[in-house]
Amino acid sequence: MAAPEPPQPPPEGSKPLSALLSGIAQAAYCGNADITEDLLRGQLYPEAPPEEFRALHAKMGGLLQSIASADMDLNQLEAFLTAQTKKQGGITSDQAAVIAKFWKNHRMKIHESLINQSRWGNVLKNINWRVDLKSQSRHMDQINTPVAIVEMELGKIGQSAAWLCHLQKQNHRVVRVGKHQMKSSKSTWKKKRFFLWTDLESEFLCLEFDEAKVSQMLKKLSEIEESMNSLTQTT
Repeated sequence: MAAPEPPQPPPEGSKPLSALLSGIAQAAYCGNADITEDLLRGQLYPEAPPEEFRALHAKMGGLLQSIASADMDLNQLEAFLTAQTKKQGGITSDQAAVIAKFWKNHRMKIHESLINQSRWGNVLKNINWRVDLKSQSRHMDQINTPVAIVEMELGKIGQSAAWLCHLQKQNHRVVRVGKHQMKSSKSTWKKKRFFLWTDLESEFLCLEFDEAKVSQMLKKLSEIEESMNSLTQTT
């Protein structure tokens, strides 16, 4: 029985190109200002003329930006790179293989970095909901009517997960979050009641909806979804 063939060595120049892609990603998606074009040329392609390296850097940066902005899966990536190898002034098959391997290994990190860069406020870290029957009301006709209770945890960017929230209510006021006393604010707008309280890491929001408000909210969410689909659909 013939011995298995040894693995083929990587193509000449694949290691510098992989390192170049890593440097571009570090600078573009991780905010590493220390990684400059001159630094990459000096360490990876010291023999290349500045104009030639600048063109290579710009080409790889543009390809990586296209791949990352579309968050391409492996099938999309293969089709994209194949098209690039066939176009005039594109890339070689060896370069395409290096790019494909790099994206496969770093896709998740780059995607998470892009998501973090696109955030400008707090993020929804947790949401819980339930349906209750109202037992207290100023109006008798509202007793035993169903209400939806929605509890949301809004986390600050870059903060770790906050404490689990266990609500204890007295007269519709939030008085305790876990083991920590918190000041709460109460606001009422028509039939929708909400509570907002904060700690050092998160804000907690409690909403109360009657049936009509739930229907309105679902309608608004459907309109938002349709708007997003119309903006993101390909032509």
